[in-house]
Amino acid sequence: MKKWIYLFIAVFFIFGCDHNKAQLKIELAFPNIEVDYPVDIQNAGDGSDRIFVVSQPGIIYAFENKRDVNSKKVFLDISDKVLFGGEQGLLGLAFHPDFKSNGEFFVNYTTDNPRRTVVSRFRTDDTHSEALKSSEEILLEIQQPYSNHNGGQIIFCRDGYLYISTGDGGSAGDPQNNAQNLNSLLGKILRIDVDKKDEGKNYSIPEDNPFVNIPDARGEIYAYGLRNVWRFSYDPETNLLWAADVGQNKWEEIDLIEKGKNYGWRIMEGFHCYNPSNNCDTSGLTMPVWEYGHNEEGGWSITGGYVYRGKDAGELEGKYIYADFVSGNIWSLELNDGSVVNKLLFDTDYAISTFGIDEGSELYFANYSNGRIYKFKGLPVSVGESKIPFDMQLKQNYPNPFNGSTIIDYYLGKGSRVSMKLYNITGREIAKLVDEYKTEGWHRYVFDTANLGSNFSSGVYFYRFTTHFMADEMVGKMVFVK
Repeated sequence: MKKWIYLFIAVFFIFGCDHNKAQLKIELAFPNIEVDYPVDIQNAGDGSDRIFVVSQPGIIYAFENKRDVNSKKVFLDISDKVLFGGEQGLLGLAFHPDFKSNGEFFVNYTTDNPRRTVVSRFRTDDTHSEALKSSEEILLEIQQPYSNHNGGQIIFCRDGYLYISTGDGGSAGDPQNNAQNLNSLLGKILRIDVDKKDEGKNYSIPEDNPFVNIPDARGEIYAYGLRNVWRFSYDPETNLLWAADVGQNKWEEIDLIEKGKNYGWRIMEGFHCYNPSNNCDTSGLTMPVWEYGHNEEGGWSITGGYVYRGKDAGELEGKYIYADFVSGNIWSLELNDGSVVNKLLFDTDYAISTFGIDEGSELYFANYSNGRIYKFKGLPVSVGESKIPFDMQLKQNYPNPFNGSTIIDYYLGKGSRVSMKLYNITGREIAKLVDEYKTEGWHRYVFDTANLGSNFSSGVYFYRFTTHFMADEMVGKMVFVK
């Protein structure tokens, strides 16, 4: 009994007993906006607070960052230049840190004859409202031996340099061993200075790049041994560069990119030997900070995200938010005194192709399947029974922590089929709590652990609430103590 009391006190101080605790949800950020094949979300950092969405066939759209915005404007259309299909297309957008004054931005796309990746600079008109297509200045071209694994992300970091992700060239298993070849720009993170020009180039190579003046190595290379970093991002508060590297047959991985490091592909896939499949030489290789397997609890194609620094979803502060394109799972990953804490936030049906942030650091993601843009929101939850101005609502269960049974109240703005599932802290589904049609109004579910048997153990659990009439999802956290 004394042990139980101590555990209850510890949980009480960790989680509190405040029924006004926020609940994380997903909501449509711009209900009236759709973009075909969205693959990148950016802001210009110029104070205009515009949202820019890259459409893979070759168009960049811009619109106001307002929930009720009902129109989007073509910012740039280079669809006649872009080779689109599969993993090819217009893949990345980055605005110059001084865009407000110089109107410069950069894109990454694939084209043909021959098939290659192009990184270009464009400029805008005097008002910065529209790109000047004729202003294109090609900085870098990389031959692509296969149609897949084109990388595509381009970003600026605090040092003012442009970082570029390149895939290993494609096919399967990196047949040309590009990722380990320092004389190839494929399978790398590149770093260039767009404000200077070396002889014969429309950019310069920073003098402190790790392979400058190294025989048989390209000076543009910042890090190597990567398979296909589709999305990577920079966290200015920690100065960390987060990269999500798409795996081969078994493992997806997350890397913290550092200058000059070798991240192992094709010697390794995640923490595991790939070529050779056993007893590979790992000396000099930098391991991932996280990996997940190819299954429903993980996924099959990782989509890198951002460390959350916004205000709308305080539960996510300081955590790296990422997803899987195939499974629709969304996780948070947190580095904590040398340990890594990974938590499943949502298991969605979305094909999450990219994340992006606005000028206020709020986090968005795109659903490739329907062209919609979503964001995260923490909603305050009250105990009262008054009707709320939301179409759906999930209350914090009470009591919490609990022993035996606890009550979960939820509200529907209209009748709908409702799903509520329970997950453990590793993201594994434990039980279906609700799966039936419910009428408009408040409903109550009494969760009794006796229904799950004596093996149901003490710990933290999550319950996910969805309806068929809204795209929004809500997740609550409960603590069970024996």
